[in-house]
Amino acid sequence: MTTPASSGPGAPALTLPEELILLTLDPGSGKPLCPAASLAYGTAGAALAELELQGRIREERGRVQVVNPLDPADPRLAALLRTLPQGKAPRSGMRARRWVADFDKHVRDTHLDSLVERSVLSRETRRVLGLFPYHRHFPVHPDLVPSLRRRFTQAEKAGYPDPRDRLLAALVSALGLASTLTRNGRPGRTAMKVLRRSEWTATAVHYNVKQSESGGGGGSDGWSGDSGGGGGCGGGGD
Repeated sequence: MTTPASSGPGAPALTLPEELILLTLDPGSGKPLCPAASLAYGTAGAALAELELQGRIREERGRVQVVNPLDPADPRLAALLRTLPQGKAPRSGMRARRWVADFDKHVRDTHLDSLVERSVLSRETRRVLGLFPYHRHFPVHPDLVPSLRRRFTQAEKAGYPDPRDRLLAALVSALGLASTLTRNGRPGRTAMKVLRRSEWTATAVHYNVKQSESGGGGGSDGWSGDSGGGGGCGGGGD
């Protein structure tokens, strides 16, 4: 399946970046389960994964190459595709890990904005000390996040037969959230780690998450007004 997913009848069609945002959202607090900076890397990697699923790009020796420059239907993905250089030489293209680092916050924020504009999420803006704004995001439909988690659990039980589910599991592991989202304990974490190592998009995300951790990054970045959520998000041992 290469088209955006839906969590059920009447549910909105979601691209991989949007699905990752919702899957890793704590609906009670309106914060991600991980530092916002880590989620930004994750959504950037998910955007590359979506473009690959739609046949627009491929990876060659760590570099992203455009193979079909036609705009995807989603305007955000179309804009992102245009940031990638075109070229057919063996060493052409942009390094995946570099692109993830350069476009992380832009990808996260534009997809959050889209979810708010489509009334999938509501946004509350608050201020720290009455000065510094930060946001929290809440599902408009209370069952949205639980239904996505149920779908993810079903995919885990089935061994991730769908390419989109495999990519989501790989990205979850890259963010260090395998322990939080698996329902199969250590075997579940191991399965996600195997997927993470086999998917170039997740590998690029994991690299940047670890670099951010070693550099003391991972702050709220305007998402939630603190240093991120719980759940131990990060490259970690997942």
